[in-house]
Amino acid sequence: MDTQTAHRANLRIDAGALRHNVGVLVERARRSGARTMAIVKSDGYGHGALTAARAALRAGADALGVASPAEAIQLRRGGIDAPVLCWLYAPGEDFGPAIRAGVDLSASSPAELRGITEAATARGETARVHLKIDTGLHRNGCPPEEWPGMVTEAAKARADGHVEIVAMWSHLACADEPGHASIDMQAERFRRAHEQALSAGLDPLRHLANSAATLTRPDLHFDMVRPGIACYGLDPVPQAGEHDLRPAMTFRSSVVLTKRIAAGESVSYGHSWTAERPANLALVPVGYADGVPRALSGRMSVWLRGRRRPVVGRVCMDQLVVCCDDDPVAEGDEVVLFGEGDEGGPTAAEWAEELGTIHYEIVTGLYRPRVGRTVVDPAPEDPEDVS
Repeated sequence: MDTQTAHRANLRIDAGALRHNVGVLVERARRSGARTMAIVKSDGYGHGALTAARAALRAGADALGVASPAEAIQLRRGGIDAPVLCWLYAPGEDFGPAIRAGVDLSASSPAELRGITEAATARGETARVHLKIDTGLHRNGCPPEEWPGMVTEAAKARADGHVEIVAMWSHLACADEPGHASIDMQAERFRRAHEQALSAGLDPLRHLANSAATLTRPDLHFDMVRPGIACYGLDPVPQAGEHDLRPAMTFRSSVVLTKRIAAGESVSYGHSWTAERPANLALVPVGYADGVPRALSGRMSVWLRGRRRPVVGRVCMDQLVVCCDDDPVAEGDEVVLFGEGDEGGPTAAEWAEELGTIHYEIVTGLYRPRVGRTVVDPAPEDPEDVS
């Protein structure tokens, strides 16, 4: 059901676009003989974790990735039985529920590996583990000097029957800058770490490539790629050419009030914009509490009645104002704040560029209590996902 009646604004999620994008990425990976893990953390980058997971699996993804055990268990409760990896834990995290749910766990240190092993042993179960090596991002991941000891410990835990070492992995720091020297440096460190794992008696799958590397570095696909943002149609490397990705999120609202003002009248707090001539104004009930950055005041436009129109005056907590010049506008008219941009309308990437940030931040920051979410074009077998 495509409705906005319960909310001031709505995120329209195109499940068909999600399937298309993941299909593009799966095909790239298959050319290299690699599998695909689609990343659906942060509530599917704001698109809905279950919606994104179902679409990715239908498009051929082999596995899913999330940040936390809670996110992984949410997928299990939603009926997802494909392999799911999680990798970021709170201090003292209880690994038991994730192990019981058949969730793959990442170990970024010998201490984490021991914690996972102890939890599996206590429950008489075998934990599926991905060992993470820090190759230069210097976030989580095992430091190279501790890696030989960790793979030796992992081999012993595997021999004791407590863990299954599924894979080893790492994360690239600058893959969205093709040609950056760090990419090859990290790849070489990853290869050396793999040799050390083999020497310890392990034979793990390898995954290193994020979205950008999936699109630009087939030599780094190894056994599995791990795309995230590209699954949602947002290109991490637009400078590297066209990648046939379709943005899956449209952020929209409606006009709730119209009025005409005279030349010389000013709009919104601080009177930062003054009409040079008489103009029709449209009030839209979304603001920075709904994810429209106040910093876009005077710097953004919306799609309304078939054309772009500027937002004038300051973006407020709950509302913004659009100038329509002499064009007619009516209460109830749809307003697209960003979307696919195929007709020339604004996009999430445009917002990010204007703000000096990345489109990841835009889409993950939008799902809020006053913003509904509607999924269109789900697979027929999928349950309706409206929130």
